[in-house]
Amino acid sequence: MIGNIQSLDVQIPKDIIQYWGWFLAFGVGLMLLGIAAVVRSVTATIVSMLFFGWLLVLACGIEIAQAIVVGHWAGFFHHLLAAILFGVTGVLIVSRPLLGAEVATMVMAVFFMIGGLFQLIGSVWVALPGWGWQAADGLITFVLGILVLAQWPASGLWVIGLFIGIDLIFYGAAWIALALGLRGSA
Repeated sequence: MIGNIQSLDVQIPKDIIQYWGWFLAFGVGLMLLGIAAVVRSVTATIVSMLFFGWLLVLACGIEIAQAIVVGHWAGFFHHLLAAILFGVTGVLIVSRPLLGAEVATMVMAVFFMIGGLFQLIGSVWVALPGWGWQAADGLITFVLGILVLAQWPASGLWVIGLFIGIDLIFYGAAWIALALGLRGSA
């Protein structure tokens, strides 16, 4: 039974504990980047779309090289098709990052709506212990999707940058918490 677990004894190597300051600096840096992304969410959206577009162009080159390496056996057309898909999508995103952000925002909004509705209905239907939290999370996700979609296409300019900024803030906070925990165990 899950409720019978008392504690989990984890041994942290001394090598990691002595570098807690670097973890703290990394966490603070991530939080500062996150705050900058929230404040400048349009710029963060454009930069992230350009980064993603160039990653797809790079993936196109890798898939072309892979297609050449596999030659004329079964994987050739798979890699060639993937290269074409990555290349076309990457070039479109790099050449029109705002349009790419708008499309990505619409896909995210629909995903939030469907995923939130599924989580809401599923948590009520199954009713496991703590189902109310799952239902609340599903409802919040569904409403978030509706709010993003209601502001679309204007929300396409800032939503991705805002979400990336919020994620960076929480990710940085997690690293700061780890660093302070390590410092306490030193």
